Amino acid sequence: MYNEELLLNTTKDWFAEWFDTPFYHILYENRDYKEAQRFIDNLENYFSFRTTDHILDLACGKGRFAKYLNQRGYEVTGIDLSEQSIKEAKAFANMRLHFHVGDMRALPENQTYHYVLNMFTSFGYFNTELENEKAIASMAAVLNLGGILVLDFLNTQRIITTLPQEFSKKSNGIEFHIRKDIKDSFIIKDISFEVNNEFYSFQERVMAISQEMFERYFEKNNLKIIKMVGNYSLEPYTKQSDRMIFIAQKV
Repeated sequence: MYNEELLLNTTKDWFAEWFDTPFYHILYENRDYKEAQRFIDNLENYFSFRTTDHILDLACGKGRFAKYLNQRGYEVTGIDLSEQSIKEAKAFANMRLHFHVGDMRALPENQTYHYVLNMFTSFGYFNTELENEKAIASMAAVLNLGGILVLDFLNTQRIITTLPQEFSKKSNGIEFHIRKDIKDSFIIKDISFEVNNEFYSFQERVMAISQEMFERYFEKNNLKIIKMVGNYSLEPYTKQSDRMIFIAQKV
């Protein structure tokens, strides 16, 4: 469907560099894992997962949610672009828990899944809409017919009304200086800090993708939105919701 020449070299992508540093994990070490596990529990109850289901945790990081799903009795594959994260995750692999380095824009199609989970704003990092479409097409390609995609994204409409923001956060002895703003249709987070008298600077860029844009991506790839929720309790989405979570089925 897409010309491979359009695929950016990942060595030039901010996420390929930032996610592979120890500083990324230090900055976000206090994320609310209990809330995230409740989200998984709610999805499990909503879908009535079966132990025969194969679940893909796409952009799995070090695999904390893939491991949790596996502990709940499911076969899970975790895929992430970060070689370092996957290296650590593989220490927990077993016969029903697998981890691989991979790019969501080019998922191997020799394995299909009953569910694809793309959690906690692990989408929108690419520079163009074409790449977003390629990623959605890749997710759709590895779903079984009737399979379900859960894509959890920030509520763009709400976020952009609160920017710009500037603050500091201390984690593991490092003081991170953070500024959030919106520029050229991207939500930008500039992160700077100093370690051992050496200055570091990174930038996170997430495209401000609207609900309508997601709907177009899904429609092009035979994904029908069957539910849209606004938080990890699976309550209905509104313009004031914390999240914009799509549940779409391959038709």
